[in-house]
Amino acid sequence: MRIHIEHTTTYHYARVVSFGRHRLVIRPREGHDLRVERMELRLAPAHRVMWIRDVFGNSIALVDWLEPASSLTIVSDIDVERLAPFPGRELHDPWRVSFPPHYDPLEMPVTDVYRVPSFAEDTLAVRSWLQEALTSVLPDDAEGTMLALCELVRKTVVYRRRSEKGVQSPAQTLRLGSGSCRDLATLMMDAARHVGVSARFASGYFHCSASMSGQASTHAWTEIYLPTLGWRGFDPTTGAAVGLTHVVTGVSSHPRGVMPVAGVFAGSHADFTAMNVTVKTEELPLAADART
Repeated sequence: MRIHIEHTTTYHYARVVSFGRHRLVIRPREGHDLRVERMELRLAPAHRVMWIRDVFGNSIALVDWLEPASSLTIVSDIDVERLAPFPGRELHDPWRVSFPPHYDPLEMPVTDVYRVPSFAEDTLAVRSWLQEALTSVLPDDAEGTMLALCELVRKTVVYRRRSEKGVQSPAQTLRLGSGSCRDLATLMMDAARHVGVSARFASGYFHCSASMSGQASTHAWTEIYLPTLGWRGFDPTTGAAVGLTHVVTGVSSHPRGVMPVAGVFAGSHADFTAMNVTVKTEELPLAADART
């Protein structure tokens, strides 16, 4: 599958302001299942860009703006290829992992970091919910248990698109019974950690009907690390494992680590008037060599 993604972020201000450095987490993470064929970054006003790779292996664009302006525009125009075969669960059924998983001692300095809840103050609320609601625990199938947790989050929390910055804490999401994809991913991540599973926050794009009509924003989900199987993606907004239509741009131990666009401007709160974000996707024809 080949997907074209156009991600546009525009900030508007009541007067001309100056900008501090911005951090962009918008380049897809390449690997055996994803390849970036083309990427064009269109930015205004005048700027200078430096690419780095952060501690999580994400490609980060650091942008220094060279002149003040009354608006700031960031457009990421990308073509990606999702490479087959994308493993379905049936392809590795013999590699069942026990639950809770037992991590290799060589990996534990890393996996232990991903088992520490991001919102420790919500421990009682999350554990009480899990004890009452997570009934599909499979001692011989950690991945199946995590899929059950993913489905549970979807059934528990009503999806609601939010434009506010940041994420709700897991306890807030459970109390409200609603949240954005970021909130659902955060709840699943911390819930997995509370049952001894390494989990991280993933940000990126989801090719779906909303994005094909240009009405989508960025998307978020949870990745689980399991022995032998490695990092596996689960999308609690859909209640299913991630597939070819998910394009990851960044992963982190905390949602703050992969905000698609983060930065500052010099001015008062009243100077900021609006922010608009749109994500539009379309499926591209397969390359000639892929059809033969």
